[in-house]
Amino acid sequence: MTGGDLQGRVCVVTGASSGIGRATALALGRLGATLGLVCRDRARGDALVAEVRAASGHDRVGLFVADLASRAAVHGLAGELRAAYPRVHVLVNNAGVVNLRYSETVDGIETVFAVNHLAPFLLTHLLLGRLAESGSARIVNVASDAHRWGRIDFDDLGRRRRYRGIAVYAQSKLANLLFTYELARRLDGVAITANCLHPGAVATGLGHNNGFLARLVAGALRPFFRTAEQGAATSIYLASAPEADRVSGRYFVDCREARSSPASYDESLARRLWEVSARMTGVPA
Repeated sequence: MTGGDLQGRVCVVTGASSGIGRATALALGRLGATLGLVCRDRARGDALVAEVRAASGHDRVGLFVADLASRAAVHGLAGELRAAYPRVHVLVNNAGVVNLRYSETVDGIETVFAVNHLAPFLLTHLLLGRLAESGSARIVNVASDAHRWGRIDFDDLGRRRRYRGIAVYAQSKLANLLFTYELARRLDGVAITANCLHPGAVATGLGHNNGFLARLVAGALRPFFRTAEQGAATSIYLASAPEADRVSGRYFVDCREARSSPASYDESLARRLWEVSARMTGVPA
């Protein structure tokens, strides 16, 4: 993997307190980036900031606490980020959840779809001005090869009638790709790239909110998973590598371009999802 010098560049990483997000934050900090780290828990966030400062040798590390399941919280987060940074050069939309049972956010939206898709959709829109002002910016969306099993059910996006955790997660990851590709098309001619990636099967805390059985299965499979550092490699590559500077609208696996599912390239599907997402988040379509 090739990493570039990020001195003078502002990088925002969501879901930064553990797993891939933490590994991404540490690596970007070591490359000299000024970091805006988004965490849901302040105590864990404070610990991460101290760790990144010690590892990077600089103190240009800010903590932003927000629950991305809330639309109001995403707006508040974007406002804090805009106030803190005149420019944002890299946005890594890394935060994600997986649930085994149906749950809703404070906005009445199924949680996985809200956190995994609508939150990065909204946050990206709210930060586009700062990204555009940077002169050259990158948007990195952490997706998953699980998107290959996904189908966008516009009649029941929350899958309330028949909730199956893997189907809901796969739908949200397909949404990540459709959003990334449509965003790249809409940003054509602007000095902002948008790419997405599959981190691999990584031993993180994702899904550990689903009770003892889920934690037990995850623990048994842990020896077969990648480390968080290995899983973060492609995020770091897309955020920092000089050769990725002019690549946009692509899907990456192991720091290389890869083909995603046929459905992910359906432009009419992407436009419809964009319009629905805009209505759900209150942004202009």
